[in-house]
Amino acid sequence: MFVLGNLLDATAWVLNLALNVYFWMLIARAVISWVNPDPWNPIVQFLHRATEPVLAPIRRRLRTWQWGVDFSPVVAILAVYFVQWFVVRTLMDLAGRIR
Repeated sequence: MFVLGNLLDATAWVLNLALNVYFWMLIARAVISWVNPDPWNPIVQFLHRATEPVLAPIRRRLRTWQWGVDFSPVVAILAVYFVQWFVVRTLMDLAGRIR
């Protein structure tokens, strides 16, 4: 059973790393939105393509156009933290109990 425990532990670490990278991508997207970036810049295009599938549904539900401030990155960052604290820790605890 230690193999399954190690697999779950490795999955939790990879998921945690991916969520950390996505967290920083969301931060970069929010910071870039404060300035007028070049839309043809490959970094700006990548950040937009990588974060828009998550931010667009949040934006539709929040209806931020009424307030004039986009809170969708904040909600997405909170969701990333929730997944890190709940799912990653649950996988790590489960891996420890299996071993």
